[in-house]
Amino acid sequence: MRIVIVEFMSLDGVVQAPGGPEEDTDGGFAHGGWSHPFFDPEIVGGAFDGAMSGAEGLLFGRRTWQAMAAAWPERAGDPFADRMNALPKYVVSGTLGEDDLSWNNSTLIPGGTAVADIGQLRAAEGGNLVVMGSPTLARTLIGEGLVDELRLIVMPVLLGGGKSIFPADGGLHTFELVSATTSDAGVNVCVYRPAASK
Repeated sequence: MRIVIVEFMSLDGVVQAPGGPEEDTDGGFAHGGWSHPFFDPEIVGGAFDGAMSGAEGLLFGRRTWQAMAAAWPERAGDPFADRMNALPKYVVSGTLGEDDLSWNNSTLIPGGTAVADIGQLRAAEGGNLVVMGSPTLARTLIGEGLVDELRLIVMPVLLGGGKSIFPADGGLHTFELVSATTSDAGVNVCVYRPAASK
């Protein structure tokens, strides 16, 4: 499988709480919902539709999985929601148990063995395993070299601090730009893949 990370991102690399004010207020983050003014169905919506069209599974950190599990099941009947609900879902957590997995088709990946377990998933046959949100998980996957594609939806706003998906461990990770599309609102949808070793 290919691990594809899809993120709304500010110009200063923040991915925290793009969807709403109460989504994630850790660290006193006060700009929740910052992506809304820049959304358009064709470019920004199309970036998510494109990622989902090749998805054969979804991979989440605990907090993002819980937010999604609270939102998507009740939206049945919408084609995007139906796809979200039907896909296999994997949640990395050290605190959730099997009995907590209320969202259908969800499988727990214990936090202590997550890197090895995700490596096995990635080595299995299949299409894309899509990561949305989940900044801590995304940062770990990038740091471990387990990412096959970054789809960054970069919005023309500075947030002054917040959660990032980028490791701060001093490691060098080189990517190649595969495609870039710009919306009328100035959003850049950039697709990157790891650069081939030379």
